[in-house]
Amino acid sequence: MLMQKKKIYSTFLMICLFTVVFGAGLVQAAPAPAAAVGYVDFLYLINNHPDTPKANEELKAVREQLKKEFETKSAGLSDQQKRELDLQLGQQVEQKRQELLKPITEKIAATIKTVRGEKGLSIVLARNIVVDGGEDITPDVLKKLTGK
Repeated sequence: MLMQKKKIYSTFLMICLFTVVFGAGLVQAAPAPAAAVGYVDFLYLINNHPDTPKANEELKAVREQLKKEFETKSAGLSDQQKRELDLQLGQQVEQKRQELLKPITEKIAATIKTVRGEKGLSIVLARNIVVDGGEDITPDVLKKLTGK
């Protein structure tokens, strides 16, 4: 009876040892799942966003208005003063451009985040950063933005 208990005990010990040694080896040998990477052409999305034409028209109107303002105010100014006025008006154009672009880029970023989640991607990069691999989700994002 004592021999039978020793035999069962040693068999149990061998099974445990076998499981620990080979089980750990299997766990370590299993490759980690690759992070799914997507990429987008952000500039393409901006250019094809449904709100971009309206924003471009508004920016064009601001430029024309400021050009007229420059022509009116620059009469009689020195070359240095004209450059300063041109710089000041150029900054106003840039500020307006950023103001018009902000809601568009925010909508694009939110849509990218949605598509990233739907596709199970870990990260989304800009297209110009990706050298090889990854999934181009630009068409999916554009489809959600435009409904087409």
